[in-house]
Amino acid sequence: MSEAILSALPDRPATKPRPRLPPGLRRLVSPVVILLLWQAASDLGLISSRLVAPPSAIARSFVELVASGELQHNLLVSLARVGAGLGIAVVAGTALALVAGLSRRGEEIVDAPLQMVRTMPHLALVPLFILWFGIGETPKIALVALGSAFPIYLNLFAGIRGVDPRLVEAATVLGLSRGELIRHVILPGALPSALVGLRYALGVAWLSLVVGEQINATAGIGFMMMDAREFLRTDIIIVGLLVYAVLGLAADQLVRWVERRALSWRPVLLRGTA
Repeated sequence: MSEAILSALPDRPATKPRPRLPPGLRRLVSPVVILLLWQAASDLGLISSRLVAPPSAIARSFVELVASGELQHNLLVSLARVGAGLGIAVVAGTALALVAGLSRRGEEIVDAPLQMVRTMPHLALVPLFILWFGIGETPKIALVALGSAFPIYLNLFAGIRGVDPRLVEAATVLGLSRGELIRHVILPGALPSALVGLRYALGVAWLSLVVGEQINATAGIGFMMMDAREFLRTDIIIVGLLVYAVLGLAADQLVRWVERRALSWRPVLLRGTA
């Protein structure tokens, strides 16, 4: 009976598949719509250009800053400060995490003071840094280093302590020495957590730099934004914010690329790249 009813129904006309945008372009649709609405609201006077510059003015300012070389100069200065501060943070955070993570006595000595310092808002230490290091490059780099060291320390410490005890037991049964155990089992097992800490540290580094470049700076993205604030140039301020956002995203993607290469042995990553 059901087959007879189905055969009596007219066939549906074949529908043509709708063209679909690639996933990368689909992700750009909403930002483009937001920019168009933003520009339209500015043109209609719904948003004051004195408070928030329209996208067209921001684009013009970006082109002018690039053409004059001002943006590139300030960008290189900021990158040098972040690179120096982050390098110090990686060395210090890794060393302290190894001391605390590989030894109970080391944890008792190192962890408590670090947790006390970590709970302090490091951006509030700017006046002390000025007194200790002056108003040159040192306080800016020290601020970046201090803020970035804790994510590296905490994540690497957790990674070391989170290594599967069965792997440690198996390595001990196989006769590995303590140094070989650390090099071949503990550190590779803690590497995923260390890379997560590095990704978080990069974000903290840029945040610290914004504040650090307000300390008698004569160059840098933060200085460029502070100088623009004095003249109510919201277009240049937003250009600086966008540069920070792009730099943060690029740094995060770089660490993710390193993660895919360094952790290619993990089954999760192998399935994700299949």
